[in-house]
Amino acid sequence: MEVIHEQKWPQTLWIVRHGQSAGNVARDQAEAAGHELIDIATRDMDVPLSDLGERQADALGRWFGDLPADQRPEVLLCSPYLRALQTARRVVDVLGAARLPLQAPHFICDERLREKEFGILDRLTVHGIRQRYPELAAQRRHVGKFYFRPPGGESWCDVILRLRSVVEMITREHRRQRVLIVAHQVTVNCFRYLVEHLDEARILEADRGADVPNCGVTSYEFEPAPASNGRLAPRLLNFTLPLQAAGEAVTAEPDVPAAPKP
Repeated sequence: MEVIHEQKWPQTLWIVRHGQSAGNVARDQAEAAGHELIDIATRDMDVPLSDLGERQADALGRWFGDLPADQRPEVLLCSPYLRALQTARRVVDVLGAARLPLQAPHFICDERLREKEFGILDRLTVHGIRQRYPELAAQRRHVGKFYFRPPGGESWCDVILRLRSVVEMITREHRRQRVLIVAHQVTVNCFRYLVEHLDEARILEADRGADVPNCGVTSYEFEPAPASNGRLAPRLLNFTLPLQAAGEAVTAEPDVPAAPKP
């Protein structure tokens, strides 16, 4: 007789990157102009959405609102960085404005969902890293982005370490629920590493293949399995149809300095 263990996972898990930010735009401009420094006056955590990013978040909210009532998010976990908070709040506002027959998702801000911290390399372009810290650029090429930790910053492994406790919390407090996470590009990839049981080579191959789109949706659905607690099975990967259907541009600018090339 097959035994099905108690479900420990959420029923649905969506992981979404924030909408385009003013920092994404400034980074592109600085790289194109060959500048060393990205022109951002605020702290990284205080960078807001761009006008396009606001429209992207609204489009995402309408997409969630179009789902059947029993398929919409029940819990919303969010990075404390302003661009992620604004994205999450706009999604919730759109759901509320539609007067949908469902309570707004339970909203939780969690600092463990913050962007990867890049320390001394903060606000530097690829050109700026090469010019100011050539030895760090060389070390990063040698070690690889998964393990490289800039002074005062984090490696991908550091991000994964803090996200492990988020996964444990989700399985403990939000089993059987529909959970939406709004965070950042590296955070999305590191969640994929954990949920899909990837290794360094496979997650970096995915990262090289494409940047995570702003307001792109990656999702998982619970699948029961005999003699286990089941698993979260992938459903959507960097899904951008909500933006395309609304006629909004799809953007995928990185948040952090790109890897300096030889």
